[in-house]
Amino acid sequence: MSQEIPGKDRFQQAYEGKAPWDIGKPQPVFVRAADQITGAVLDAGCGTGENALFFAQQGRTVTGVDFLDQPIAEAKRKAQERGLSATFLVLDALHLDELSESFDSVIDCGLFHVFSDEDRARYVAGLASVVRPSGRLFLLCFSDQEPPGDGPRRVSQQELREAFAEGWEIESIAEARFEVRPDLEDLHFSEGGPFAWFCTIRRS
Repeated sequence: MSQEIPGKDRFQQAYEGKAPWDIGKPQPVFVRAADQITGAVLDAGCGTGENALFFAQQGRTVTGVDFLDQPIAEAKRKAQERGLSATFLVLDALHLDELSESFDSVIDCGLFHVFSDEDRARYVAGLASVVRPSGRLFLLCFSDQEPPGDGPRRVSQQELREAFAEGWEIESIAEARFEVRPDLEDLHFSEGGPFAWFCTIRRS
């Protein structure tokens, strides 16, 4: 399975060291949007689970998926330690159609921007299979306002609109920032955190 997923080794190595996005708390943009993220929640590419566990703490029914064993094990450990109920599954987000349930809200914190054009289309199709009609996707990705350099592929508003052109309605695309670990030594981003887009996208 690991050989089928491009970049899996790179992400595995990141978690074995200091993954820039693993900040030990939920991303602030999702905290600020918490009242909009309702019902049953899927965290696609949940990592070690901080965003998912935040919503579990708010009383949501939460499922988190990631394609790596290590962060899922860590997410489960955190849930048990904090006395929170959440489901964490090892699952490639390009195979969301393998999930047996559907969701009112999906959060994507830094997943969309790792995919190639081809895989973007597969991912969006998978999202369509698990998001209930009128459900929403809340997506945070690197924006093309972040200068070239470290980190993932930059994404333009036009690319977002094209990716979700059929079967979805983009309700908003707002400027945002990623919070990253403060102790990064070899990675350099804009002061204040990498520039991002925070998108609210409704399933038709």
